[in-house]
Amino acid sequence: MKVATWNVNGIRRRHAEVIDWMTESAPDVVCLQELKASAEQVPEALTALRQYWSTWHGAPNGYSGVSLHLKKSFCTTEPRFTQPEFDFECRVVEARTGSLRWISVYVPNGGKDYTAKLSFLRVMRDYVRALHAAGDQVVLCGDMNVARTEMDVHPSQRDPERVGQRPDERALFEQLIGSGLVDVGRACDPTNERNFTWWPYWRQARARNLGWRLDYVLATENLAAHARSAVVGRTLGTSDHAPVTVDLDVLP
Repeated sequence: MKVATWNVNGIRRRHAEVIDWMTESAPDVVCLQELKASAEQVPEALTALRQYWSTWHGAPNGYSGVSLHLKKSFCTTEPRFTQPEFDFECRVVEARTGSLRWISVYVPNGGKDYTAKLSFLRVMRDYVRALHAAGDQVVLCGDMNVARTEMDVHPSQRDPERVGQRPDERALFEQLIGSGLVDVGRACDPTNERNFTWWPYWRQARARNLGWRLDYVLATENLAAHARSAVVGRTLGTSDHAPVTVDLDVLP
């Protein structure tokens, strides 16, 4: 099965790109972030994708917003979509299928309120720890707004004082992963120093691959062990982020 995540940076502007990608790639699970739209503002062409159970979690004039889509061919009964208690600014949505939790998340950037970002990471870490302790499997996807290590930032942009690379947020992100999760993208491509998912809009950064790795598929170990590949669609779309697709040789 395919699990994919993409920060689209505005669903109304890029809905045609998303439809084309979902139609051609046909992921079984899709997590989108930074919708910048309420459910009522999502273009009808997207809400009419009948092969998916879908939920859109956003606000009018918002700058965040997330969605989650499960293909009906493997999820035959409509799931219950919910928002965890730590959700704010429409940043988290989840669904449960059996003992498996699917979570789409958009972590705050932290540039305007770094304290809020750290708080969000702490609470999300504790939430995943509780799920793991309860025996739930987890697939957590999204824009984490943290480059996990120096390897996940192009050398020209490495700066330990810059938000997204600071030691305290990296430590919290590592604790989140240590709560029973695996960074599937890195596990599938452990030595690639140019495996980026986000690029600045200036100086042809994307064409030159001067980027950061900010978008992740994190999964519990028993699921991650079946990952066959993790692919970044660097050439896809006009968002400043690229979609990340993980192919799992297993069904939940």
